[in-house]
Amino acid sequence: MITLNHYLVLSFILFILGFAVLSLRRNLLIMLMGVEIMLNAVNIALVAFSRLHQGVEGQMAAFFVIVLAAAEAGVGLAIVIALFRKRASVQTHMFMDLRDRVTRS
Repeated sequence: MITLNHYLVLSFILFILGFAVLSLRRNLLIMLMGVEIMLNAVNIALVAFSRLHQGVEGQMAAFFVIVLAAAEAGVGLAIVIALFRKRASVQTHMFMDLRDRVTRS
């Protein structure tokens, strides 16, 4: 039988995997995928707790996170496409001068 601990361990593993992808990779598209993995890990935990308490609040919160993730993906991909058109690359080291320009002004 699958218990709450199984869901939480899966959620924890996915969250750590997403965080590792986000912190170790330098490709913006891969980093966005890491954020999506982390959001899905949170969704698994929310639905697991919702199942434990026999309520729908966790499922509603998970649905809200899914909507938020879709909006984040749309905006994030639009930014990545704009940066790719400007620099012909999606590697983060290509955008360090953008950070310098913001801190100087």
